[in-house]
Amino acid sequence: MRDALDATPYDALLLLSFGGPEGPDDVVPFLENVTRGRGIPKERLKEVGQHYFLFGGVSPINDQNRALLDALRKDFADHGLDLPVYWGNRNWAPYLTDTLREMVADGRRRVLVLATSAYASYSGCRQYRENLADSLAALEAEGLEPPKIDKLRHYFNHPGFVEPVIDGVLRSLADLPEDVRDRAHIAFTTHSIPTTAADTSGPVADHGDGGAYVAQHLDVARLVADAVRERTGVDHPWQLVYESRSGAPHIPWLEPDICDHLEERHAAGVPAVVMAPIGFVSDHMEVLYDLDTEATAKAGELGLPVRRSATVGADPRFAAAIRELVLERAAAESGRAVTPCALGALGASHDLCPVGCCPSRAAKPAAAGADSPYA
Repeated sequence: MRDALDATPYDALLLLSFGGPEGPDDVVPFLENVTRGRGIPKERLKEVGQHYFLFGGVSPINDQNRALLDALRKDFADHGLDLPVYWGNRNWAPYLTDTLREMVADGRRRVLVLATSAYASYSGCRQYRENLADSLAALEAEGLEPPKIDKLRHYFNHPGFVEPVIDGVLRSLADLPEDVRDRAHIAFTTHSIPTTAADTSGPVADHGDGGAYVAQHLDVARLVADAVRERTGVDHPWQLVYESRSGAPHIPWLEPDICDHLEERHAAGVPAVVMAPIGFVSDHMEVLYDLDTEATAKAGELGLPVRRSATVGADPRFAAAIRELVLERAAAESGRAVTPCALGALGASHDLCPVGCCPSRAAKPAAAGADSPYA
């Protein structure tokens, strides 16, 4: 019989995600949650919501999280890890506070959090930590004793994240017409963020020149491009590009945009492009609309063959990676020797976000970090 795996001191894993509407009537309320405090008129939100209405008002992210939950629970059970997995969202049901309240009722006292963002940034890490702090404060206001929360480290360079990405790019290249395949360009895409947010991403020592956010994406892109060259014998040119910009025009954001990049590559004589969304865990709206709809339409206008490679999603290797990260963190917290698993040049990320990591414009409490009020 397989020995039971030990996640002590943790008694639960929380999948923490963004959330999304699950019907047309949900779209505007969901966007109101996302933009709360910014004073954006409802009519403007209806315009923004057109991306969701194109897909029946349904974001795929919730179903994708359900699939990931199933994959995690199956992997844990298959490997003898007795650790319940919960799910909470920032902006739509199941809401984070409701899930944490459920966990307290179930007696969970030491919780690990898996955020559906692999990289360091304010919106991909610190903001989730702020949401956790808000929810823990809400529980305290109700007279409940909040659990102790820790967050899994950034997993962008874990083999269980990188290997499915490599396979997706290889499949996309193989799907291109043979006469353009070997000369195809790879556009590694991620969410654009303000350059000021990029420059201050990660620990203070990493700030400047795109910060940890850009450095981590470039590291993954190199890993994937190198693996593609090793497995095909072809050295494909590549570039890190961006999508999903949503800020005011006068504020600098990371560039180039994927559509502008496709125009530039076409003008340079590139015969085909594989779009590889390395910045996203699953095929949610930023992938379905910005790449599969908008960028693919732009490529069609140009007569440029494109393919979009798959995200990691609920790949069993990713589920296994999360199990490994849980056991790695549990060992470290218990004082047992552990060797973190990471590919590339950057090594394993920190377990505990240090002070000054991915700061917000206005100082807010954030859980699961060195500056957490919930030690």
